Amino acid sequence: METIQARIRAFIHETFPTQAGTELDAGTSLFDAGVIDSIGVLTLVTWLEQEFEIVVDDDDVVPENLDGIARLTAYVEGKRRDAGLDA
Repeated sequence: METIQARIRAFIHETFPTQAGTELDAGTSLFDAGVIDSIGVLTLVTWLEQEFEIVVDDDDVVPENLDGIARLTAYVEGKRRDAGLDA
């Protein structure tokens, strides 16, 4: 089974193409790197909710949770843990 981080990385790579051959470091800011913008956040949040069976609260839509693969992974793992789902 794919890890949460691998699933997030694959989604970002497929949905928000970066420069050819560019591999994103887990800590890279998706906003600063120009990978996603405010509209991209909506796409990302919708996918996170569907893919991981979580609810992303409006208050959670902040860079500390969503701006980078490592932050996204930690956020999803925490939400799933809080909901009693396997992380």
